[in-house]
Amino acid sequence: MSRVLDGADAVAAFPLGGIGTGNVSIGARGELRDWELANAPGKGASLPFTFFAVRVARDGHEPVTRVLEGRLRPPHEGDQGYDAGRLAGLPRLQSSRMRGEYPLLQVELADPGLGLEVTLTAFTPLVPLDVDDSGIPGAVLRYTVKNTGAEPADVTVAGSMANPVGIVGRNVFHFPEFAGHPRNEWRDEDGIRGIRFGTDLGERDLRFGSAALTTTDRDVTAKPQWLSGFWQDGVQVFWDDLRQDGRLEPETVESLDPPPHPDWFTRLRVGSLGIVKTLAPQEERDFEFLLAWHFPNRARAWQGNIGLDNAGAGDVVRNHYATRFADAWGVAAHLAARLPGLEAQTRRFHQALHGGTLPAAVVDAAAANLAVLRSTTCFVLENRVFAAWEGSFEHAGSCEGTCTHVWNYAQSAAFLFPELERSARETEFRHETRADGRMNFRANSVFGNAPWEFHPAVDGQLGAIVRLYREWRFAGDDAWLAGLYPGARRALDFAFREWDADGDGVLDSKQHNTYDIEFFGPNSLANSMFVAALHAGARMAERLGEDADAARYREAAGRCAERMDALLYNGEYYEQRLDDVDEHRYQYGTGCLSDQLLGQQLAHVAGLGHVLPAGHVRSAIGAVWRYNFRETLAEHHSVQRTYALGDEAGLVLCSWPRGGRPRIPFVYCDEVWTGIEYQVATHLIYEGLVEEGLRIVRAVRDRHDGRRRSPWNEAECGNHYARSLASWGPLLALSGVDYDAPAATLTIRPRLDAPVVRSVFTTGGGWGEAEVGPDGAALVLHGGSLDLVRLTVEHPSLGRLEATGVALRAGDTVSLTAPTTPPEEK
Repeated sequence: MSRVLDGADAVAAFPLGGIGTGNVSIGARGELRDWELANAPGKGASLPFTFFAVRVARDGHEPVTRVLEGRLRPPHEGDQGYDAGRLAGLPRLQSSRMRGEYPLLQVELADPGLGLEVTLTAFTPLVPLDVDDSGIPGAVLRYTVKNTGAEPADVTVAGSMANPVGIVGRNVFHFPEFAGHPRNEWRDEDGIRGIRFGTDLGERDLRFGSAALTTTDRDVTAKPQWLSGFWQDGVQVFWDDLRQDGRLEPETVESLDPPPHPDWFTRLRVGSLGIVKTLAPQEERDFEFLLAWHFPNRARAWQGNIGLDNAGAGDVVRNHYATRFADAWGVAAHLAARLPGLEAQTRRFHQALHGGTLPAAVVDAAAANLAVLRSTTCFVLENRVFAAWEGSFEHAGSCEGTCTHVWNYAQSAAFLFPELERSARETEFRHETRADGRMNFRANSVFGNAPWEFHPAVDGQLGAIVRLYREWRFAGDDAWLAGLYPGARRALDFAFREWDADGDGVLDSKQHNTYDIEFFGPNSLANSMFVAALHAGARMAERLGEDADAARYREAAGRCAERMDALLYNGEYYEQRLDDVDEHRYQYGTGCLSDQLLGQQLAHVAGLGHVLPAGHVRSAIGAVWRYNFRETLAEHHSVQRTYALGDEAGLVLCSWPRGGRPRIPFVYCDEVWTGIEYQVATHLIYEGLVEEGLRIVRAVRDRHDGRRRSPWNEAECGNHYARSLASWGPLLALSGVDYDAPAATLTIRPRLDAPVVRSVFTTGGGWGEAEVGPDGAALVLHGGSLDLVRLTVEHPSLGRLEATGVALRAGDTVSLTAPTTPPEEK
C-alpha cells in the first residue's frame, strides 16, 4: 500500500536511520523533524535553522528562493507564535505530497512560481539478513530537480544544519543548550566533502559525538559556520547570501567572534552546504546529500521507569556501530563508497515486499513496523548484543529489559534479522535464567548489572522457549542450540514446579503475564504457551540426543493439552476456570480473551503445527473474531488508555459474550493493541479464516492513515512499540513459506485465494521472491545463498510440486513447472 499523504497530514513522520542508531524523521511537508540521534527518544525535538532551500535563476527573470518544504498549515499557535529557529516567515512551496513505502520515501514538492519539479527521495539502506548494512547511522537525502521551463536554469539546493552534539536541554526560547562547545569544520576527503559537526567534549562523555552533512558532488558551495550573534544575524546573512547569487561565502574569522550575548545562544553553530547545477530546459538532475551521525556512548545501565539496578550508570558502554566507524565522517564516507550496492539491495527488498500480490494492508503493516527495529526502541551494543525497550516515550525509553512477554509477539526480526533474536535468546538462557529455572523477564545482564528481583512471567518464560526453537529451526545451528539448551531445560522444568500446584499437568498457580497482573487458576493463555513450549522442548531435546527429556516433554504436552481442553473449552472458546472470579482482582473468568491461544499462534509461526485440537482451536479463534472485533467503537465503553475510538474499527482484548464480567477485570481488557490484533489476524489466517484476519489488519492500518496517526508509529506503552512487530505474522501466514534449516527444506503453501501469489521470502541464509501460479512456481534469490534437500510447493491449481537438491546463489532462479494434467484429473 503506497501511503500518499498531503502536506496537511502533520502526524505523518517517516523515520530514517539504521538498526540501533537513532533517527531523524521527515514529515509530510518534507521537513526534518524528531531529532533522536543521541541514544534517546526525542519526539517533537527540532534543530533550529535546520532545513533545505532551493534557489533558481533564469536570464531575464527575478531569482526565486524557497525553503524546500510545503507551507505550514494551521493552527499557528505557540508561546512565541513560531520560534525563530523554525523560520516560519520564509517562503515555502505551495504544496507537498508524501509517498512512503518503507524503507523508501518520496516527497513531491511543487510551486508554480518556481518553474521546477522537485522530488525528495530519502532512505537508510535496509538489506535483509544483514544487521550491519541495515544499521548505518545515516541517511540519503536526494533532491531530484527538473527544469520545466523553456530556458536554462541555474539551481542551488542548500542544506543548513545546526550542530546537534552536546545538547542537554532547551531554553524558554526553544533553542538548545549545550554541554561543551560545538565545533563545525569543512572537510574534503575520503571521496566526500561537506561539514563535520563536532565538540570539545571528552571521548568518554555520554554526550560526545559527531554529525556530518556531506555530498559526493563536486559542484558545491558552502558556509561551514554561520555568523554568530544573539538575534537572527547568522540566518539573515545566510539567506541574503543564498538569494543574491546562489553561492555561499564562508565567514571570516573576525565575523565568527560572537558579540557579548548569552552563552546559550552563542554556542549554537550552524553550517550550510549547497550543490550548484545548471539545468537545460526539461533536464533533470540529482542533488544528493548524505546525512550521518555518530553518538558512540551509552550509560552502562537502563535508567528506565521499571527500576532495574543501575549500578553501572557511571560507566560507559559503546554502541555496536561505534566499533565500525570512528566518527560521523567515517559513516558518511562508508555510505558514499557503498551506496550503489546498498541502494540496489534496498530497492530489491522494497520491490520484493511492495511489488508482490499480497493484500496491500498486510504489506503496509509488515513494512511500516520495520521502523520499530530502527527506532530508539532498539539498540545493539558492542559485541553485537541486542537489547530493547518495550517502546519509546517522547523523551525516554519505555519499560526496559527486552521484556520477554512483550517481545513474544514480535516476528519481524526473527525472519529478517535473525541475528538480533538469537542474541536475545542468548541473553535469556545464558544470563537471565537462574539455577532454579526462573527467568528474569527483564534483562539487566546486557549492562552487567544485578538481576531484577521480581516474580517470573509465565507467558514470557514459556514463549522464550518456543522462540528458541524458532531461532534454531531458522538457522539450523546445533552447536548454538546445545549451548543454550541447559538454560531452556531449567526454564521449562521450572514451570512444573512453579505454576502447576496440584500436579495434574495444567498450570494453575499465580501467573504473572503481559497484562502486568497475575492470573490465578487454569487459563488457556498460560497453558497454550505451556503446551507449545513442551513440544518445542521435546523437538530440541530429541535433536540433541536428550531422549529422556524429549519423552518426558512429549508426554507432558499431550497430558496438558487433553486436560486443558477438558477443563477450559466451553464448546465455543477457552475460558479461565475459577470458582469465584472476584476472589482476586484482574481476572477474566468466562471472558473470550483475544490472547487465549497465543501459544498455538506461536507454534504455527515456529513450525510446530497444531499443538491443541484443531477443531476447537478454529472455533475459539473464530469466537475471538466474532466477539472482540468491533466495526465501530462509537458505543464501546472504556475507562482505560485509548488507542482506537469513535468510528474506528478494532479488536478489544477481551469480551464477555456469556456474561460473568468480573467486578474489576484485568487491566487493559477494554483496550485495543495493534500487536494483539496482528497476532489474532495471523492465527485466523493459519486456521483458514483468511478474510477475517485481513479485516483486522485493514482496521489497524486504516487507523494509521497519516491523518489520524502516523503510518510508521504504532504506539502502545510508548512509540514504536515492540508488540507491533507481530505485523510480520500475517505476511508469513498468507505466503505460506516455511523454512526448516535442520531438514534443509523449504515449503510454500499459500493461504491466499488468488490465481498468482508473489511475495518476499527469507531463510536463515538467503532471501528473495517466490511466485506461485497456475503455470508453476519460481524462486529468485536476491541475497545470500540457499541449499535445499527439498523444495515443495502446494497450490490448488498445481497440486504438489517438488524439486530436490536445490542450490541457489544471489541472482539465481529455480522454476517448478505445473503438470500438463490438472491435479483434479489425475
